[in-house]
Amino acid sequence: MTRTFISEPILPDQESLDPRRMAYGEPGLPKKFIWRDEKFIITKVVAQWKEYGDCKHGSGERYLRKHSYRLQTKDGTLLRVYFQRSFGKAKSTRTRWWLHSIEK
Repeated sequence: MTRTFISEPILPDQESLDPRRMAYGEPGLPKKFIWRDEKFIITKVVAQWKEYGDCKHGSGERYLRKHSYRLQTKDGTLLRVYFQRSFGKAKSTRTRWWLHSIEK
């Protein structure tokens, strides 16, 4: 398999969100994504992890910054996607789901 670094926004299919994850404070991981007019149908969560970061104001606290996933699609492609939790003051205008890389 060849891994290609992408680092672009990816559009989740809002109708395919998994609300069960939201009950645990996680994003509702969609079962479908669209990137550059290509639709990806997710069949399996291969791995998931969280990334934390220090407070930017020096308080010593740590905050959850990203929920990352390695996902397998219907055709066997592997996607690494992440959900970015914080953006500072412009939260509502920023993309939250990002495609990190694709393995085909």
